[in-house]
Amino acid sequence: MKTYAIVLAAGKGTRMKTELPKCAFPILKKPMIEYIVENIERSSIDETILVIGHKKEVFEDILDRRVMFAYQYEQLGTGHAAKMAEEALKDKEGTTLILLGDMPLINDKVIDKILQKHAQSDNDLTVVTTNFDNPKGYGRIIRDQYGNITAIVEHNDCTSEQKQIKEVNTGIYAVNNKYLFDVLPKIQVNKRKQEYYLTDIVEIMTTSYKVGTFVMRDNFRVMGVNDLYAISIAEKYLRDEINKMHMLNGVSIVNPETVTIGHNVAIEEGVTIHPNTTITGQSIIKKGAHIGPNTEIHNSVIFEGVSVKHSLVYDSTVYERSTIGPFAHLRNNAVIGRDNRIGNFVEVKKSSTGANTKAAHLAYIGDTTTGKNVNFGCGSITVNYDGVLKHQTIIGDDVFIGCNTNLIAPIKIEDEVFIAAGSTVTKDVPKGHLAIARNQQINKADYTKHLIKPKIDEK
Repeated sequence: MKTYAIVLAAGKGTRMKTELPKCAFPILKKPMIEYIVENIERSSIDETILVIGHKKEVFEDILDRRVMFAYQYEQLGTGHAAKMAEEALKDKEGTTLILLGDMPLINDKVIDKILQKHAQSDNDLTVVTTNFDNPKGYGRIIRDQYGNITAIVEHNDCTSEQKQIKEVNTGIYAVNNKYLFDVLPKIQVNKRKQEYYLTDIVEIMTTSYKVGTFVMRDNFRVMGVNDLYAISIAEKYLRDEINKMHMLNGVSIVNPETVTIGHNVAIEEGVTIHPNTTITGQSIIKKGAHIGPNTEIHNSVIFEGVSVKHSLVYDSTVYERSTIGPFAHLRNNAVIGRDNRIGNFVEVKKSSTGANTKAAHLAYIGDTTTGKNVNFGCGSITVNYDGVLKHQTIIGDDVFIGCNTNLIAPIKIEDEVFIAAGSTVTKDVPKGHLAIARNQQINKADYTKHLIKPKIDEK
């Protein structure tokens, strides 16, 4: 029997006070909705339907072809939103798990446990509940004298006595498909909010169907993210969980409270991560690398034995035993060869370097292919932009580029070239040549005696 998921993400999330829809807001540089979808993909669920409405194109762009989309054009509540998935699921047998799109901490293990409990109990509906010491804002679980769930009452509709109940609704339900779309039309509009509450299916189904609960012990996993403060709390839980996993797998993290590692980052054992470091996206860090302090790496691959400190590395690759920083910036598919040194205040953009190449300080390498054993002197620049277009610089092997050199692209510097300091090179340089491209120095004798000297006040 197949299993399905309906994820409700059509709301505006006005309390977030941002332009992005709530469920697309980034946590650790990844949209919130991606955490839920990725964990569903890792679970036993076969198909996912994402119900969207407000700024639907944002979700379509993030999750293109990974889910089926259903659309809620009018915001008429969670009951109405779930009904929007009817066309995709009405003729399919199996179990559907309904989740909210603002729960980034739910994981695949929990999802599978819920589905297993639903199947083992032979329930028609399983409501996922949890307990909070301060349950304000959550719908309360109402049970009868035998402990059976009979209803869910939203916080604002609770009596004073019901508000004392600490068991709350998480917004997650497992329900048999053959009953779901028969029950949803029976939900009545809430007079106070003029919305259809999905919670009402509990009271409807208890009369004719088998309804049970799954009590979640780790209540942080089902916390809803409704504002930017809640984003910070969710980030802390994720950060602690991710860091712990890596440390148990042999990664040394110095002062882990200051280190942020994204959900999809892969780090091999033997890596050391120093304080105030952020690694996000699809980054891969290989054995023996030292990352940080004060470093940010995003969507990049760092190979064995590399050191990156006080630097930014975005969408780039650094090969074995190279050192990056302090205060270097790699971006836009920079590819740094093995045994390189990219030092203080050096920027490399959309360029590759061969083995044993050095740019120790104050250089810009842009739109450039560089060979092996190349030295960029202090202040060297590949001048790649003419004000309209970007142009390529090609540098061969065993090239020495003197300090304060400008290479005006498009240009080709062949192997074994020596470029004198202070040169502005505008023509290709053949193999083995010395290039000097600067004005001849002129010294004028006795020049300073003609200058008007300022009077010195002897007082």
